[in-house]
Amino acid sequence: MKLIAWGLTDVGRKRDHNEDTFLAEPELGLFAVADGMGGHLGGDRASRMAVEIVRREVDRARRNGLAQVKIQTLPPGIDAQSLAKLETPPPPAALLREATRAASTAIYDLAQADPQLQGMGTTLTTLFVYGERAFLSHVGDSRAYLYRDGKVQQLTEDHSWIHEQVKAGLLSVQDARDSKFKHIITRSVGFERDVLVDLHHVAIGLGDCLLLCSDGLANYLEPAELASVLTAHYYRRVPGLLVELANERGGEDNITVVLVYVANDAPA
Repeated sequence: MKLIAWGLTDVGRKRDHNEDTFLAEPELGLFAVADGMGGHLGGDRASRMAVEIVRREVDRARRNGLAQVKIQTLPPGIDAQSLAKLETPPPPAALLREATRAASTAIYDLAQADPQLQGMGTTLTTLFVYGERAFLSHVGDSRAYLYRDGKVQQLTEDHSWIHEQVKAGLLSVQDARDSKFKHIITRSVGFERDVLVDLHHVAIGLGDCLLLCSDGLANYLEPAELASVLTAHYYRRVPGLLVELANERGGEDNITVVLVYVANDAPA
């Protein structure tokens, strides 16, 4: 099994700077999208720090052996997926969780030490392919999707005020799409010293695609539209096409896309 990845970030049409950061390292099996907040100084700094710290921790663990990763009991309130049923998550999932928490601590401590950076934070959605499974850690409203057999499935759940209102039945899906409050998130990396991290995993096989994106894309395209683009175009073109679509529909935020294709690595 071989991983092939393409990534792209764009400032959009309304912002004058880009606070998004992405990571795409197929050799490490690691991919991430972070959407920072906190202005010119803080947002960009927070998203870069989060991605760099997660990369450092995963690289270190892979070199030292994942069996050495510290595993703790999943905290209460974790997303009700298969990992939540385990007393302890598998080492790759535990690694992502601890790396995300380390990033939150580092960002928070830096913000407390520098008044210009106070209040900074970031979303962080990370994909780690280990063996024949894709492990995900997730905080915020960036998203991860799985494309398989012509259909797209959302793998993450937004930590946003709008999503909570929809879940509670207080807001319709259509009203949520049109709301001016859709950028308000309820959980982020770095806003507090520690953070609750959602964990997921899914078995993957040849031909699968995984897509990570910031809300600058997710707010404009439904899963069915993503599936149409993925079905109709070469994968290498997809990030650029999705960025173009988001910009054509308003481009109100920074737009970031990472696409990972699970290919056959057998010799021809």
